[in-house]
Amino acid sequence: MEEKNYDVVVLGGGAAGMTAGIYLGRSKVRTVVLDTATIGGQMVLTYEIANYPGVALTTGYQLSSIMKKQAKSFGCDIKANVKVTALDLEGEEKSITIGDKVVYKAPAIILATGGRSRMLNVPGEKEFKGRGISYCATCDGDFFQDKEIIVVGGGNSALEEAVALTKYASKVTILHEFDHFQAFEHAVEEAKANPKIDFIMSSHIIEFSGDESLRKVRYKNLETGDQFEKAIDGVFIFIGYEANTEALRNSGIELNEWNEIVASEKMETNISGVFTAGDCRAKQYRQITTAVSDGTIAALNAIAYINGK
Repeated sequence: MEEKNYDVVVLGGGAAGMTAGIYLGRSKVRTVVLDTATIGGQMVLTYEIANYPGVALTTGYQLSSIMKKQAKSFGCDIKANVKVTALDLEGEEKSITIGDKVVYKAPAIILATGGRSRMLNVPGEKEFKGRGISYCATCDGDFFQDKEIIVVGGGNSALEEAVALTKYASKVTILHEFDHFQAFEHAVEEAKANPKIDFIMSSHIIEFSGDESLRKVRYKNLETGDQFEKAIDGVFIFIGYEANTEALRNSGIELNEWNEIVASEKMETNISGVFTAGDCRAKQYRQITTAVSDGTIAALNAIAYINGK
């Protein structure tokens, strides 16, 4: 098996991982960024980005491409679509094995494996993700100015985001699979008091359809079995969030009850020399800007760690 040695290995090539790569590379730290999928992470799924500071309007693909070019220009190696088969994070030298041919070793690791919004997993969802289907009101709400949208979910996030989306949308319909909400009472009351919000209860979406963009949803009433079709401009799905930490569950890294990585403000995990950044970390907000912040902090503290050894 081929062995490749670096000062820092970054696992994950989203906004957090790319930012870490930029800072590490520019500091002349030998760095490789490994990603199990396409470089860019959740950014790539966002068709338009209008709230990234200093950038008037861009796409997720364009922003991730710029970050990748920056990291490479500073000497950072980048490997996408790799298959992680083993992790050893204990000891002074950590290792990440890719397939059965290459093992990457370094005294410091940054875990930036990202996360994903829970999906409904119904026909059309993947096709219209970023083209009418969104999982982030803060990111995409203003693209639905004076449009009619559906919010899927019944927890605090769904109801609070539905209220927030009324700043843009002409009408918001909350669609929930139960006949009652799981949100706090004040969130329920606020949503019910908003004249722009309607409710479809005991129902779930069974299909998304459209052309270049989402145009219609088909949903089923779970009590009667009846199916309905509704023309719509957009759908926001808030049924929970998952950290991409499956590969870390037997690694010794401390995870919370939601399988998110527990870390300090310095992005330090419970294992010396292992840092984390981005959506896989236990935190309140998940935005490109917060991932960039995490990646910066993790990189700077990784540099301090290897320089102190």
